Amino acid sequence: MAEEEKQAKPRNMAKILSFAFLALNLAVMGAGGFMVYSSTLGYKTPEVSEGDLNRELASFRESLQGTPVMYNLGSFTTNLDGLPRRIVRVEVNLEMLDAEGFEEAMGKASESQDSVVRILNGKKLTDLESVQGKLRLKNQIITQVNSMLDRGVVKNVYFSDFVIQ
Repeated sequence: MAEEEKQAKPRNMAKILSFAFLALNLAVMGAGGFMVYSSTLGYKTPEVSEGDLNRELASFRESLQGTPVMYNLGSFTTNLDGLPRRIVRVEVNLEMLDAEGFEEAMGKASESQDSVVRILNGKKLTDLESVQGKLRLKNQIITQVNSMLDRGVVKNVYFSDFVIQ
């Protein structure tokens, strides 16, 4: 008789735990469903007319039509990575989108110069020999300088002087 009670208890406990788990699962699923329903209940799609979009596009195009400002970042003479040891001399000019970006680039000139030196130090001779390598270098400089600027945008990078010795 004592053995029957011991065997009955685990079965009852397993049933109780399975019902508790089922109830908890249903409660969580119900709460999730309620949250999805309540968050989408009052949602209305924003109404945008074609005229508004055209005006916004025209103002964006006008901002791009402004005269770009050139900023001379300076001349860099640095070592290239790898063997044989090579030196590169580059003069970098940044084409800024507007005067506001020019002022910000002037304020962050030393950070920009440091990032250009780090990029050049990581390059090998084989990376810079081809035209594609120089274009990749331009894109890396644009990306790095744009990541440092808050308001300004670098449109393009020009090399006034590019010598590898």
